Amino acid sequence: MHILTSLTLAVSLILATAADARADLRSERDINDGLLAIGIADEIRKNCGTISARMIKAYRYMKTLESTAKTRGYSDAEIEAYVTSNAEKAKMRSRGEAYLKANGVVRANPETFCDLGHAEIASNSRIGALLKAK
Repeated sequence: MHILTSLTLAVSLILATAADARADLRSERDINDGLLAIGIADEIRKNCGTISARMIKAYRYMKTLESTAKTRGYSDAEIEAYVTSNAEKAKMRSRGEAYLKANGVVRANPETFCDLGHAEIASNSRIGALLKAK
């Protein structure tokens, strides 16, 4: 019985260490880049009257990102905690604002959102694939 208890404890420690060794979601570049694309597309559609979102496509893409995270071993609770974290939202917003600025967007000028949106659509980028011209 003592051997079984020791073996159970050892297996538990190994599994806990393996789980701790797994990177957290903030280090999953492809997932974060996907979330960033969704966020930027959303900002464009909110600020440009001539562009709308491909909502079903965006939803499917978001579910694909979630599925990828689950495949990599993240639990529903870990995913939910990550995407609802105020600190992570602030980091993502900062990345998004930097992207918008680097691509000529000026918040006071909604037409600059349209210019970027139309360019993203024309290039069929990840962001552009989530948008459509009205």
